[in-house]
Formats: sequence, structure tokens, C-alpha cells
Amino acid sequence: MVEIELDGQKVEVAEGSMVMHAAEKAGTYIPHFCYHKKLSIAANCRMCLVEVEKAPKPMPACATPVTQGMIVRTKSDKAIAAQKSVMEFLLINHPLDCPICDQGGECQLQDLAVGYGGSTSRYEEEKRVVFHKEVGPLISMEEMSRCIHCTRCVRFGQEVAGAMELGMSHRGEHAEIETFLGQTIDSELSGNMIDICPVGALTSKPFRYHARTWELSRRKSVAAHDSSGANLIVQVKNNQVMRVVPLENEDLNECWIADRERFSYEALNGTDRLTHPMLKQGGEWKTVDWQTALEYVANGLRSIQRDHGANSIGALVSPHSTVEELYLAGALMRGLGSDNIDHRLRQAEFGAAEGVRTLGTSIASLSTLQRVLVVGSNLRKDHPLFALRVRHAVRHGAAVNLITDKGAFSHADAWAMPVANAVVTDAFDWAQTLADVATAVAAVKGVTAPCAGTASAQAQAIANSLMGGERKAVLLGNAAAHHANASTLLALANWIAEQTGATVGYLTEAANTVGAQWVAAQPQTGGKHAGQMLAGGLKAAILLNTEPEFDSAAGGAAAQALAQTEMVVTLSPFKANMAFSDVLLPMAPFTETSGSFVNAEGRLQSFHAVVKPLADTRPAWKVLRVLANLLDIPGVAFETSQDVLARATAQPLTASNATRAAINLTGTPTPAPAVASIYQLDGTVRRAPSLQLTADARQEVTP
Repeated sequence: MVEIELDGQKVEVAEGSMVMHAAEKAGTYIPHFCYHKKLSIAANCRMCLVEVEKAPKPMPACATPVTQGMIVRTKSDKAIAAQKSVMEFLLINHPLDCPICDQGGECQLQDLAVGYGGSTSRYEEEKRVVFHKEVGPLISMEEMSRCIHCTRCVRFGQEVAGAMELGMSHRGEHAEIETFLGQTIDSELSGNMIDICPVGALTSKPFRYHARTWELSRRKSVAAHDSSGANLIVQVKNNQVMRVVPLENEDLNECWIADRERFSYEALNGTDRLTHPMLKQGGEWKTVDWQTALEYVANGLRSIQRDHGANSIGALVSPHSTVEELYLAGALMRGLGSDNIDHRLRQAEFGAAEGVRTLGTSIASLSTLQRVLVVGSNLRKDHPLFALRVRHAVRHGAAVNLITDKGAFSHADAWAMPVANAVVTDAFDWAQTLADVATAVAAVKGVTAPCAGTASAQAQAIANSLMGGERKAVLLGNAAAHHANASTLLALANWIAEQTGATVGYLTEAANTVGAQWVAAQPQTGGKHAGQMLAGGLKAAILLNTEPEFDSAAGGAAAQALAQTEMVVTLSPFKANMAFSDVLLPMAPFTETSGSFVNAEGRLQSFHAVVKPLADTRPAWKVLRVLANLLDIPGVAFETSQDVLARATAQPLTASNATRAAINLTGTPTPAPAVASIYQLDGTVRRAPSLQLTADARQEVTP
């Protein structure tokens, strides 16, 4: 540790730290623009000049290493004069358009200009003009004359997102930030550039000119599409969601969020919202009141239960639904005498429940891994915030190995990080490839392999990699979870991890995949699983927050099967499943209801509604509770969502990625696992216009 004196206060910081770090520890604010705690040091803006005793001139606090006994003054006349001089230069070419700037009210330059800027300018020359750039549907670069060349956006792309999509061209007054060659910004994390821009050069295109920051109310929430459980600030005006930004949480999302969390709110204000209960009568949809709709559903379920038995009724539920909604859906089905409920809509194998599948480690620990093997995942697109952490680990020496197909690793830059070893093969061959790795590990360890395999050069390279390092993980992605031989993949992953000292876990597909397992939103006593229900055989189906045609492995066949049922009840925020549904019940999205999600690591997070339900929309947990009451199902008379949560989580979460399944390498080739692209994952992101204009949305869905 090194001790320095900062404004008369003794501060101890680690050797190699900068003066800025010492100031942060001491609670002293030094004005700055280019410095950001998550980015490398650029020392571009010079706004953080401070006086260092015995130094001939002011020094940048962000780039001046501390030395033993150093004396620093951040508020001396010399330091203040230097900071004011820098501010004068920054304002020479900055346009005077604060009244129309979207950054107005939350602009770093605006704030610091009050304290360090002059009331007049000594410069009479014309200000420079930088022409706007078109970089895609999410980020607006219409006013690049505001740019102060802090290069935060450039460094974010290069160091955090893994793709240097922006750069600075030319020098001096001709310097400008651009994408080069007319390309667009296509990163799945691109919206974070808006947050870190200290001026109004990069702004949100969907939010542009919709509201001023001081008009917005700010309310906390939790990501509804991301298994990281990212914390959000939802900004609201006139009972409408206007913007979503990250809430800093170092254990989960740090200070970042993925674009699907940031921009999916557009769907909540769209024309496709379902605002009133609807019944299909004579082939035409009629708007009805809640009493009529719920009595129709209750009478229909009673009739089908009486005529065909409770086992003819099933529920297909989305893992994007809350813990409370999933628990009550299960209570409703089991109260009717049916165990037909499942959230595993995209899976091809449905084994008996053996514990709750989780990440197997903490999300924060992904940043410190030294070795990692990823199976069946396009990590960058499926789990942007997990990829961000693994990318950080790679920058500090970690080795990433992967087994996947061409859809997830089409070229060397597909993951936006260096990959040590990659086996790119058809999904049918993943189990054999893992067996080959296990054989190579067995040879190194001098033990018996769990199955027949060949220690190929690629398998040996992965085995050697996993034998090194101390902190390791074997991570199974969405495609591995959906695989027709998923249990074998898990069994092999467990054996390899046991021999190499790694943890094993699933990256988990949705915001509440873990929560769905916890509250038993899947068959427990031999009921029909999702594959069987989607293949036909049901007389009545309840669809909770899902569109099986897009959300299931069955695809279009699911719609055909459901069209043959006597009654289909859809609970959705949107006008969904209208081709084969008989009843549409408008449920509140996550912004309009209280509820809870359980993220990939098993962390339970509850949230409140940030706006009132739209029109006749109602929280789904309330709809399910009333429906259960109409059907005389006992034990569901809950008054609040907190009451539901307490009952749903009465049994502690028992996470276990162990499996009793036998390793089976035989079988016939099966279709590739069903994996949705990043912007087709659920009904909300599918209906967000700006997200659907991105390059990722335009690409075909690949496994």
C-alpha cells in the first residue's frame, strides 16, 4: 500500500493506483469526462488536472500514479485555474443547443460548465460542424458536433463489448468519432454507449425528443428477459414507460444492461397490446368484461374435466413469467387434478426432476475464471452480460474452450473474444465430442473414461486447457439444455468437471427459468410434459405469457395441435395466439405488476409495478387466483403477491446440477435444438420495433 496526502487528508491505496483512485477512496470528487471506472485510462479530456507538489505543472489525476508521500491538491488555485482553462477549450466548439438536447438535465458537461465555465467566450470564430452519422435503429449520432472526444464509446466497444465498432479518425479540429465505411453499430450491448457518453453526442434513438429528464419518475425493477437478473431503473412519464437504464449492481450486471432490456419497453406502448378480455364467438372476436370471460373459462374447464377427465387439461407457461404467476398456474392445474404443466417449451428431452438447475457458481465469479468450457451456446448473443464477464476474464489470461455448431460460431470474431479451442460440429455430435474430451482427460489423469471416446487433437487441447488454472467452469448453454440428449451432455460435463476441479452449470434461457423449476412448473407425478401437450391430445389448454408457435420446439406444428383442442385460454399482454385461442385474457407485463424472478445463480429478486395496468389489463397472478376461486380450488385465497411468494418459496431452493442419467452416445440424428435468436426470445422483444430493425433481428434463427 502507498500513503499519500490528498487535500490534507492521508489516504492509503494500492501500489499502481492513480490519484483518481485515491480521490474516490477519500470521497473527493475530481471533475472528469474521459475517465470511467470500468474502462482503461485514456487521459484525453484533461479535465481532472490537479496540483501535485514539486510537479512543474498540473497533472491529470486519472493518469498520474501515486507515490509514497505524494502531496496532491485538487482544489488549490492552480488546480482550479487549470480545470477552468480546459473547460474553456472544451466549450470553444460545443454548440449552444442545451434547450433541445436530449442529454439536457443529466449532462456531465452541462453540470461542470456551471462550476468551471466562464459566462462569456473569448473566441469569436465560427464553431466547427461535424455531420451526423446513421449507425442503426438504436443509437442516434445526429449531433456529433457535441462530441468532446473522450473516447469512452470507443473504449467500451473495444474492451467491454468486444467489438471496436467506433473509432476516431483524423486529428485536431478535424477529429471525429465514426464507424468507418458506413457500417452500423450492431453490438448487443450498444445502448451502454448512450449511458457513458458524458455529453449529448450519442443519444437513444427510440427515446429521442420524447421527454425531458426532469419530467421522468424513476423506479427500480428487474430484467424480464435476461437470466442475469440485471437491475433496472425504469423511467416513467404519464403512466407510460419512456426509458430503461441500468441500476448498478456489481454482483449481477455491474453498470451495464443488454439492448433487449433497454429497448424492449417499446412493445409495452405498442398497438398490439391486449387491453380488454375477448371471446371468440362465431369465428369473430368480441370484447367482454372480466366476469363474463372468467365465468366462460371456469365453466368450460369444468365441462371438459367432467367429460374427458382432468388429465385432458394442460398449461403451457413461459419461463419469463414471475414466480407468483407460475406457482398459481401450477396450483390451478393441480387443484383440477391435472399434473400437465410445463415451462420447458423448447426442450426435446424431458427427464424426471432431479433438482433445480442453476449456473453452479456466482455470476460475479465468471469475471475471475481461468478456464471455461462452453457447450451448446452462442454466449455473446444468448447471454450478453455473461459474455461480458467471460470476456473480462479472457483479458486477464483466461482460456475459453467451446463445443458448438456453425450457427453459434460461424467465424473467429463471432464471440468477440479470443477462443483458445473450438470444436464446431453438428449438434448430434456434441455428446460424442464431450466423450472425446472426457477420454482425453482420463488419459491425463490415469483413470477410466466414463464412455467410449477418441482423444483427438482437439479433444486433447481442450482437456489440457481444463487441467490448467484453478478457477474453472463447464457451462451448458441454451442449445445444450434443449438438446435431445441433454441428460448425457450433463452427465459428461459433470464427469469432466469432477476430474478437472471445475463447476458445472446451465446458463439458463430466461429471466425465471430457475424460478419455474423451484415452484414445480413442470410435471411432478407423471403428467404430460410440454412435448406431449404440444403434439396434441389436450382438450383444454391454458397458455400463460407464451406463443407456442414461436416459443416452442414444435413451432408451427404447435399451432396446428392447439387448433384441435376444444378450448384454448391465452393470458398475454398482447393480442397473441388469436388463430387458435377461444379466450384472450389481458395480463400485465412485468412493468405493470409486482412479482419476483430467480436468476441463473439462484438469486430471488422481487419488484413492484412501475406503472398502472393499461386499461382492463390485470396482473396474471390475480387472474389465476380468481379463476381458481371460481373453480372452488382451496388454498389460493391470497391478498397480495407477497403472500403468493411466501407460499411458493416455503420450500428452500435446492440447486443441483447432478444427474442420475446414464451416458448414451447412440441414437439417430435429431433435429438441431430449438434456440431463438436474441430478439425473438419472447413476445415482448418480438414486438419492440427498434430491436426488430437491428442486424441481429434480421438474421435467420439458428440453433
